[in-house]
Amino acid sequence: MAKTTAFDRVLQARSEDKISIKDLIAGLTDNFLELHGDRAYGDDSAVYGGIGQMNGRPVTMVGIRKADDQKNAAEVHFGSAEPDGYRKALRLMKQAEKFNRPVVTLVNTPGAYPDVEAEYHGQGYMISQLIIQGMQLKVPYISIIVGEGGSGGALALAVGDTVWAFEESIYSVLSPEGYATILWKDASRVREAAEVMKLTPDDLLQQGIIDRIIPEVRTDSQIKQLKSELFGKIEEISALPQTEMLQKRFERYRNF
Repeated sequence: MAKTTAFDRVLQARSEDKISIKDLIAGLTDNFLELHGDRAYGDDSAVYGGIGQMNGRPVTMVGIRKADDQKNAAEVHFGSAEPDGYRKALRLMKQAEKFNRPVVTLVNTPGAYPDVEAEYHGQGYMISQLIIQGMQLKVPYISIIVGEGGSGGALALAVGDTVWAFEESIYSVLSPEGYATILWKDASRVREAAEVMKLTPDDLLQQGIIDRIIPEVRTDSQIKQLKSELFGKIEEISALPQTEMLQKRFERYRNF
């Protein structure tokens, strides 16, 4: 059997066969209630979040999604969140802290929306605020890279106490196409770029950027297994004194 290359992982991470964020949240929680709006400007549908129950425990779920199907891919701008989406995520995280709910984030994005207007509306600022809030969040916080984890757009929701990644996922500072074009002025070297960037789950685990690789989730039994493991981790983190939890989270990122 041929070895899976880094670029193979890129293609798998981008696959339309991936479980959607919406379906994943539905499988991981009961009685999920989607919450809308950033209370400032709009309601970016690329960010899907709200409150559900996991084994009877209230949790806040926030996901950056690409599409539920091809019909709404453009509506969610192919998974590239805009400033109001990040503001919505920040609102849900602060609300979770207020009501002592654990936060689980699910990331599948090529990166934040690449648009001048998005920058005018505070794209970079909102990403930085989510990173700051994530580091200071006084409740358990788990991040999972489901597909693509692209640039600051993914990092905004990936500073949890622990970071997991699906087996067929990637997490990087930019796309391999962008890397090849910027560094070598040659987009055709994309396969080489993918290898150099060390963006596969195996590479990320070895570097300590993620803490665990989890199998792809496609069936009800696989979702059930992930739910059990996720709930167990939430309970483990919840058992820590708050100051110890925050210190461990700080040290995790300070040591990079």
